[in-house]
Amino acid sequence: MGHNITSITEFILLGFPLDPRVQTLLFGLFSLLYAFTLLGNGVILGLISLDSRLHTPMYFFLSHLAIVDIAYACNTVPQMLVNLLNPATPISFAGCMTQTFLFLAFAHTECLLLVVMSYDRYVAICHPLRYSAIVSWRVCITLAVTSWTIGVLLSLIHLVLLLPLPFCRLQKINHFFCEIMAVLKLACADTHINENMVLAGAISVLVGPFSTIVVSYMCILYAILRIQSKEGQRKAFSTCSSHLCVVGLFYSTAIIMYVGPRYRNLKEQKEYLLLFHSLFNPMLNPLIYGLRNSEVKYTLKRVLGIQRAL
Repeated sequence: MGHNITSITEFILLGFPLDPRVQTLLFGLFSLLYAFTLLGNGVILGLISLDSRLHTPMYFFLSHLAIVDIAYACNTVPQMLVNLLNPATPISFAGCMTQTFLFLAFAHTECLLLVVMSYDRYVAICHPLRYSAIVSWRVCITLAVTSWTIGVLLSLIHLVLLLPLPFCRLQKINHFFCEIMAVLKLACADTHINENMVLAGAISVLVGPFSTIVVSYMCILYAILRIQSKEGQRKAFSTCSSHLCVVGLFYSTAIIMYVGPRYRNLKEQKEYLLLFHSLFNPMLNPLIYGLRNSEVKYTLKRVLGIQRAL
């Protein structure tokens, strides 16, 4: 048994056990969505850096969200595409642990960034005259660095608890990437501490921040309804609608996966939900901000106009 424990150096990701023709079709579809994710978030980053009018706290946080989405997709999608073409391709133990760590780090960071963005909208609408003083660039940088730091530290806790576990079962992970709960199922030791830490971490970075966002938007809604001008109300709603859509997509899927009931018959549904969370969310975020934000659309049209003129 001891030999089996120490000899595990790689894992096999089972992914989606489908017909080879279906897997080839999914490879093409997911490759296209992956390209759109990189392109969309890259365009957002490029527009923010090119247009000085977008050098504001709101777009500063949006640029960090775009970076997280790119990293999020790059961490899980390439390995999934490899396994769709060749399901027997293994991932090393170190690679699997790294993938788990990075996934959790980016997920935690995105949770906190969405809270920070809601705080930015709260100050902008509820305290517009004091906005520049409250949300200074020093505060913005501090909030962004804090979000990344906490995200990495929380992920590091899970990794430290995961690495000492002995893995003496079959190295087949019933998932399309090294998701922490799927990896824990392969351990031949008591994993209750790990599972409880995953649940506690999910509650701390999902339920708590989501509740904070709900409270902030209740205050925002109250402030908007007090605005006398219909045009003012429309502009206030438009600045919040994009963020609300992103929050709804991210938190709804994440809470169902890690805080909701863990019935065995829901395992496959949660795997597909996590696919949406890992692939579709990062692709949809730039589309939501691009299509619903007049400043981003104007900057994009201006850049494209310059390119046509050249």
